Amino acid sequence: MPARALHIAWLGPAPGEDGGVPGVGTELLHGLAALGHRIDCFFPSAGQPLPARVAGDANITFVWGTSRWQWDRWYSRTRIAAFASGIVWRSVASVGLRAQIVRRHRADPYDVIYQFSSVESLAVPPRLTRTVPLVIHPETHSAGELRSLLAERRLSIRCQGRARFALVAAIMLMRSRTQRKRIRKARLLVCISGVFRDHLVHDYGFPRADTVVVPNPVRMERFDTSDRPPAQPPVVLVLGRVVARKGIETVVEVARLLARRGEAMRIRVVGGPSLWSDYTSLLDDLPADTAEYVGAVDPAEVPAQIAASDLLLAPSRYEPFALTVAEALASGLPVIGTSEVGAIEGVARSVVTEVAPGDAGAMADAILTVIERLRADPAGVRATARAEAQRLFAPEVVCEQVSRALVALVEGGGHAAADDRARAST
Repeated sequence: MPARALHIAWLGPAPGEDGGVPGVGTELLHGLAALGHRIDCFFPSAGQPLPARVAGDANITFVWGTSRWQWDRWYSRTRIAAFASGIVWRSVASVGLRAQIVRRHRADPYDVIYQFSSVESLAVPPRLTRTVPLVIHPETHSAGELRSLLAERRLSIRCQGRARFALVAAIMLMRSRTQRKRIRKARLLVCISGVFRDHLVHDYGFPRADTVVVPNPVRMERFDTSDRPPAQPPVVLVLGRVVARKGIETVVEVARLLARRGEAMRIRVVGGPSLWSDYTSLLDDLPADTAEYVGAVDPAEVPAQIAASDLLLAPSRYEPFALTVAEALASGLPVIGTSEVGAIEGVARSVVTEVAPGDAGAMADAILTVIERLRADPAGVRATARAEAQRLFAPEVVCEQVSRALVALVEGGGHAAADDRARAST
């Protein structure tokens, strides 16, 4: 149990049970509540089903907003319209939550306002942050998305046209400017990786001393760890959204390079586009004999997709974390990831290989090396991968780090002390 149980006002998307950001939210809420912290959750949505393990927790209270945004309405019939309208609806509903937060604070004061997932939230009452510390725990930032989009603008325009590119870039620019202003109200920034912290400090001028690095949690029991020899041919999984910054063009290059070399293996791409980006047309160039594009799958199917593979390739050019990396390790898969993938930080190099973004040759060579390592000692590799996931990403480990950082902040230990205490628990 922490030295002090806190009363937390939690802002962010509603939790879910099948991974992704909603799944991370569930693990954090459940874990912090189990440590004794009382949490009031404020969500812009007008209400939706919640995971039973948080819905029935006596330490967690849920307060819903007014947003009734739905699919297949005049404002959501296209992906880009849904992207833009979703931002507007959430913003309006978030402003409406301010009065409820202030009212509940007056009745039972909060120790911390915890803003999860997004850098900016209009639900935060500006005056309240003068007396209650604001902690921001983002999963991405618009400046990084915009920089990636501009860097590969020719590719983006080729995939989805100039008009969509211009609109998305304008929205990202507006949000990055808003985020740069709002992030400075935070007393503590919880960064999901060191590389992501570096981007936030550089792009938004946030003080490095006021940050702590804590990775995302993974629900370990979702993933199969049974021993299995490499498939014939071995399967290299690329799992995630097929969008800008994910290195999709590099995946195609890797697949074609391995095919030209005559290597017997299968590249399997699983994932779909987002509301604002769609690079699926690039996958038409995959060599049909040695690679396949499966498309999007339901989040509940992700563990099975991982279990049917031998290693994970994470080729992103910008990636604050990459939950799929942590999930692959939890399932016993070794990982090849670029230096921009936050989730590979601190993982034993016997199960993680780091390469430069865009270096298809290095990725192809790494795939062959990892496959040979798997063939030589499949049980040892898988056991090490699972153990590393448990050590770094188990919810109880992550939530203890977050709890230590929050208590240190509230008790006046300073941000350096929060960082030290969080790291000491790893």
